[in-house]
Amino acid sequence: MAARRTFLKQTIGVSLALAAAGPAHSGDTVMKELGFLKPKRLLPGQTVGVIAPASNAWEDEDIRWALDVVASMGFKTKEGKYLFQRDGYLAGRDEDRAEDVQAMFDDDSVDAIMCLRGGFGTLRMLHLLDYERIAKNAKLIIGFSDITALLNAISAKSRMITFHGPVARQEYSEYTLNEFKRVTMSGEAKGHVLGAPPPFEAGEGKAERENRLIRISPGTAEGQLIGGNLSLMTKLVGTPYEPDYRGKILFLEDVDERPYRIDGMLTHLIVAGRLHQLAGIAFGKCTDCNKDTPPTWSLERVLNDRLGNLGIPVLRGLMIGHIREQTTVPIGAMARLDVDAGQLILLEDPVR
Repeated sequence: MAARRTFLKQTIGVSLALAAAGPAHSGDTVMKELGFLKPKRLLPGQTVGVIAPASNAWEDEDIRWALDVVASMGFKTKEGKYLFQRDGYLAGRDEDRAEDVQAMFDDDSVDAIMCLRGGFGTLRMLHLLDYERIAKNAKLIIGFSDITALLNAISAKSRMITFHGPVARQEYSEYTLNEFKRVTMSGEAKGHVLGAPPPFEAGEGKAERENRLIRISPGTAEGQLIGGNLSLMTKLVGTPYEPDYRGKILFLEDVDERPYRIDGMLTHLIVAGRLHQLAGIAFGKCTDCNKDTPPTWSLERVLNDRLGNLGIPVLRGLMIGHIREQTTVPIGAMARLDVDAGQLILLEDPVR
């Protein structure tokens, strides 16, 4: 019966999505409606364009170091025209940052695009992009944190798979590098378990504490992946760049937010009618989010209270977020969330 209910829920969700799509999608099959453009897989020796759609590094040498990090993985690098620009907490003017994004998609010599870092301001320039041109020049784009806004906007408007994962200005741990390669380079990501905690060396008198999988609500769900940083997903609500939540699996993470703010953002998504439309939720890490001193609610209580009564599977603790051991999540790809098994499994390869 559980399997039948899951199937019916998915079927109804797809039907509603098709009905809401209107004439622009008339004649499309269900599979075409669900399927997104897949970028070509990344290969050693290819050219990676590096841009700063949000904030910039504090010093130029940090940018040069980031370019060296990308080159160390066997790629050629191409700097965005405005990569070294700064305007307070922004990496230059909105128009210039948008121009760098557009130029990298338009440039046939660039095989993939990596963001320098997150920060602030990506939302400010989404209206300046040509999403039809982006769709005609589909290629891999990756980043996280504030880049969530850009990734979900391109996914929603260009119907192209984008990648929530490491940025150029970070050191890649073995785990992070392996996840990045498996999802973006191997061409063999189908069946991969996203964000599984790294091995823990058990022993007498010790047990895993930092990377525990927490089952908030049991069950299994299948759907396309949407999500990223919680604060950015909240800011996208009501904009033309917000993804469709119906029948999707939402993954979330955040950093340096107090429990009351997490409560407020999740409540906003609930009262806006978004979370009840989902098939499931995978909550990754909320780094440095449990700083409030009593009396207060803990992050655990907030997540159990806000997400535990939605009637959908909810899993917490995957390696998604502002952490050293970080997975790469393809937005727009089909996945299965199995809370009992503690797994988020890719059902397709997100690259071609």
